[in-house]
Amino acid sequence: MGRNLLLTVDAGNTNVVFAVFDGERLTNRWRISTEVKRTADEYAVWLTQLMALDHIGPDDIGDAVIATVVPQALHAIAGLCRSYFDCDPLVIDNGGAVGIAINIAHPREVGADRLVNAVAAHRRFPGWLIVIDFGTATTLDVISAEGSYEGGIIAPGVNLSLDALDRAAAKLPRIAVERPERVIGTGTVSAMQSGVYWGYVGLIEGLVARIKHEIGQPMTTVATGGLAALFKDAIDSIDAVAADLTLHGLRHVHDHNRGPTGP
Repeated sequence: MGRNLLLTVDAGNTNVVFAVFDGERLTNRWRISTEVKRTADEYAVWLTQLMALDHIGPDDIGDAVIATVVPQALHAIAGLCRSYFDCDPLVIDNGGAVGIAINIAHPREVGADRLVNAVAAHRRFPGWLIVIDFGTATTLDVISAEGSYEGGIIAPGVNLSLDALDRAAAKLPRIAVERPERVIGTGTVSAMQSGVYWGYVGLIEGLVARIKHEIGQPMTTVATGGLAALFKDAIDSIDAVAADLTLHGLRHVHDHNRGPTGP
């Protein structure tokens, strides 16, 4: 008899994150690069071996939920759930199943990850919210005190900016994202690091200030995504970091639609 665990899948432009929940507790997570040609069988070989290392078998998975912003990857991931975990996954690819109001002109245009972030943030933090996701794109989303999605901002992600510098400027080296000690660079690498790091600090601070001015209400700013921890200490307007916000949002959306799994 399996343990009735929930498998959550966040399929982004750069990585696909698989995670397991035992009730409300996030117990395991695994990450693989997004590759639209990867098959269900290839996912299964990789994922089931990692799960076995953590003493989780296919029979332990009771249900699954998928959020994807890469439609080409959905078929294989859904096939993985059906063939290897014997469950028909709940797919979040638009606002229909999320359970919150989406107050923009074209609700289906909002990425599934941004909507589940909104759900999780509203469950965790009171009042008006700004959710910053440092992903492939850097997004800022506004959630009302009642939990409705009110719109947002999409900017190029930090690593996309680095890729653009690397491709377009032949003499500039490839650099890693890190916080430089000084704003004024004294060499090419330090100047590039300053431009990327402090440039994004200025971008976020400016956008948060303009959002707060436009909304005219007290707001809490929550950061998530892989680079959130790197930027949080430099951006005074970030009030909290929630590293696994998307995964918890997927669990909330699943429970809203199908009821909770686990004990």
